[in-house]
Amino acid sequence: MPIYDYRCTACGRRSSLFYQTFSAAESAEPRCEHCASADVSRLVSRVAQIRSEESRLDDMGDESALADVDENDPRSIARWARKMGEQLGDEAGDDFKEMVDQMEAGEMPDDGAMDGGAEHGLDSFPGAGAELGGAGHFGDD
Repeated sequence: MPIYDYRCTACGRRSSLFYQTFSAAESAEPRCEHCASADVSRLVSRVAQIRSEESRLDDMGDESALADVDENDPRSIARWARKMGEQLGDEAGDDFKEMVDQMEAGEMPDDGAMDGGAEHGLDSFPGAGAELGGAGHFGDD
């Protein structure tokens, strides 16, 4: 079932239109679902890729993901951690998200937050060991 996205030039809003078949989509005269204007332009639709958990974990363990990480810069570590957290989705937990927010603000997390085990620290991510000084250390040996 094809889905096409359009931008209405009258109201400026985006519409996603669903069609039963490709031939129905070709013969259709799309209209904005918000204001019913026919003055719409087709957009490039977003694409989602479904990946297995094994594939996601393989990508997380790739050492090239650490290439631009500065272990002395909390914001740099936060950018990396945010990417890893996106790979995990909700599995990372609220404590992890709070820790990343703190690092994005330029602060290193409290030692207690990092020593609470895999559920709180970055050591739960493949590749987060020696390159970042291990969880709780971040190169401040």
